[in-house]
Amino acid sequence: MQKLTNKEEEIMKILWKMEKAFVKEILSEMKEDKPHYNTMSTIVRNLEEKKYVGHEAFGNTHRYFPIVSKEAYRKKFINSTISDYYDNSYKSLVSFFAKEEKISVEELKEIIDLIEKKK
Repeated sequence: MQKLTNKEEEIMKILWKMEKAFVKEILSEMKEDKPHYNTMSTIVRNLEEKKYVGHEAFGNTHRYFPIVSKEAYRKKFINSTISDYYDNSYKSLVSFFAKEEKISVEELKEIIDLIEKKK
């Protein structure tokens, strides 16, 4: 599974949310920096070549749908991020968020509770 560009990830997030969409529907869901229709169509076809999306044909137009789930993509690339930036240490990752004040003590306690319940 290849890492996607930021624009490809943005499109995949839309497809994961919508489940099926035509290029014009994907464009209408984009918040800012909307590419031209032809550019969007090329990006979606590239996602299809990378085996992230499939399509159903309706005459000359295609409706696209995700083949790779959001969970599968997240799992693959969160693991590589942890490996690349946190020396394969989830503790380092959580410590980073704590130091940046992105996670509260209450949230950390909830995480500990979840871990203890799984044991």
